[in-house]
Amino acid sequence: MPATTVLTARAFLLDMDGTLVNSDAAVERVWRRWAERNGLDGTEVMRVVHGRQGYATMAVLLPDRPMEQNHADNARMLEEETADVDGVVPIPGAPEFLASLTAGGVPHALVTSANVPLSTARMTAAGLTLPGVRVTAESVGASKPDPEGFLKGAAELGIAPEDCVVFEDSEAGIQAGHAAGMRVVGIGARAAAHGPDVVVPDLRSVRVETGDDGLIRLHIG
Repeated sequence: MPATTVLTARAFLLDMDGTLVNSDAAVERVWRRWAERNGLDGTEVMRVVHGRQGYATMAVLLPDRPMEQNHADNARMLEEETADVDGVVPIPGAPEFLASLTAGGVPHALVTSANVPLSTARMTAAGLTLPGVRVTAESVGASKPDPEGFLKGAAELGIAPEDCVVFEDSEAGIQAGHAAGMRVVGIGARAAAHGPDVVVPDLRSVRVETGDDGLIRLHIG
């Protein structure tokens, strides 16, 4: 049998897309249309789009374009993405994992590059309950890989960054978690290439145990 890894923490910070929700089909539809409008190769665009806010992705792909145009494009694309939830489903194990956090009284927060309407639409489409603490695009001044979102999530939960474990799937998100001084559980094949502390295929491979000492034990594997 494969070995089980155990991480201890006091709170979990959860990315959404690719971590709790599989929205890849919707993301690809919207971003390939944007790539075509801007004369870019859609496959190259998809390599960098995950994890960042839209304007930050555009700045990487079109570095000479005014940021004001990126923000305007981003606003339009958020509306497109919010309206397009066809094929949005939960990551395997996500419903059970979130339910175990709620039942166990485990402090946790959603930390996503989506805004409030998009995160609500996708979580609802996937049949997942939104955590009570949410850090969305409106909450931060800098996109992942900047650690601001994760640091803000820890602060809102009242937990020190070093006592938090991040769940992420993207390069930008994994970098943000590490920059915040947190350990990172990578979810899925996309995460494996970007140096998380441990990687699992999906959330069926994790189990949470709470103790009287206030520590949460995350069993992985």
